[in-house]
Amino acid sequence: MTTTYTLRSASPAKTRADAVVVGILSTAKGPQVAPGGEDVAKAYGRKLAPLLATLGVKGKAGEVVKVPTSGTITSPLLVLVGLGDEATPTSVRRAAGGAVRAVTNAASVAIALPADSPELVRALTEGAMLGAYTFTAYKKDANGSEAPGDVVLLCPNPRRKEMTTAFEEAQVVARAVAQTRDWVNTPPGDLTPPAFAEAAVASGKEWTKGRGGPKVTVTVLDEKRLAELGCGGILGVGAASAAPPRLVEITYAPKDARCHLALVGKGITFDSGGLTIKPAQGMGEMKSDMSGAAAVIQATFAIAALGLPIKVSTFAAMAENMVSGSAIRPGDVITQYGGTTVEILNTDAEGRLVLADALGRAAEQQPDVLLDVATLTGHMVLALGDRVAGVMGTDEIVQGVLAASEVAGEDHWPMPIPEGMVERVKGSKIADLAQHDWVRWGGALFAGAFLREFTHGLPWAHLDIAGTAFNSGGPRGHVTSGGTGWAVTTLVDYARALSAEK
Repeated sequence: MTTTYTLRSASPAKTRADAVVVGILSTAKGPQVAPGGEDVAKAYGRKLAPLLATLGVKGKAGEVVKVPTSGTITSPLLVLVGLGDEATPTSVRRAAGGAVRAVTNAASVAIALPADSPELVRALTEGAMLGAYTFTAYKKDANGSEAPGDVVLLCPNPRRKEMTTAFEEAQVVARAVAQTRDWVNTPPGDLTPPAFAEAAVASGKEWTKGRGGPKVTVTVLDEKRLAELGCGGILGVGAASAAPPRLVEITYAPKDARCHLALVGKGITFDSGGLTIKPAQGMGEMKSDMSGAAAVIQATFAIAALGLPIKVSTFAAMAENMVSGSAIRPGDVITQYGGTTVEILNTDAEGRLVLADALGRAAEQQPDVLLDVATLTGHMVLALGDRVAGVMGTDEIVQGVLAASEVAGEDHWPMPIPEGMVERVKGSKIADLAQHDWVRWGGALFAGAFLREFTHGLPWAHLDIAGTAFNSGGPRGHVTSGGTGWAVTTLVDYARALSAEK
């Protein structure tokens, strides 16, 4: 069943939807109904405060409480969702996601959360759409996991142009995030590098079909073409797999482009660790090692669909890191695209090898800014946990990514690349660079220093999403279990800000 989303002005107390969602703020005076839900508070009158107290409602972020209305308002079910101390775009986005997921048994739901600005309308729309996301392609019976058929987002001034624009653009971004999640959640046997490349081509056709659709070029380089180009990293990592590697290159070049952004993504469709094999319990989520490639591909399509005045060149390196007699070995030396030689010391540090080739290809385009996204290192997860991504690179670009991520509602944290890392990266005795060393400290920073060697000195930032790309726990807010689609919204907001700045 397809869910229909509508932006409308209506009283939440009088709507005939099966469920009505109202926000609750946690204040010094106790829980208070947030803006948007005033009519519901008025309908309950003096009964509301004791009702909230009886139910234990505090207004804390993540709180969801369902209350039968017994005719107090027209809808039979009232859903109270906590917003925390303040109604911000981030708190509204998360609350909307939790609310929609809580009413999957309702045919229709009206959401009366704060929505009196374009920023809040965007957050409300993204939250509702992404919180309702499910992946049921492999389930025999998907009953009970479907979102409501009709979701009405209540807004005090829905016909204002800035509100409708925010609503429409949020749907574009949410669609891109959902497609990214689909790819990440797909079993690795069904999303091999060739299949992933084909999926990227098919997705591009979907995004650009119809009159007035954006013009986007998608090119797939197979193993023969990669060999001709000398992409030793992608070929080396993919050498052990029966499914050959691919490099997908995408170009969006509108006539009114004000600047040029290059995006690079890591697309390891499954990571066994190669000969430096992972422990068994470390492989269960390794289908998600292609999250960076999925994010940059879908972000590019979203940027094109939004018509942003910015040229985007995207490079998604796809390989499967497997074990066989043809696998690269610790001690081997490969030649990356552009001629740099690299000594292999850990075949489980394969992401940087495929990214190095893709970064080299991207840097040749001389973009104004180069960004790469990758589930790159367990070290970053140890440093920041599984809800914050790391960003490193050129200071100005890192700050731009952090600003975009704040607008997007994704948590990122700046990380350094100390000068001492350069010595470690150049520590090989037989090649230009060492791909890895077994020093336990600063592994994520080593990886960043390695990648920087292939950026040709361009303004650049690296987003390490190893901890955030896959949610192995239960859903929270608009982030569902499994693939999260992390970085798509940040990349789109970065592109929007960069094109406005230029």
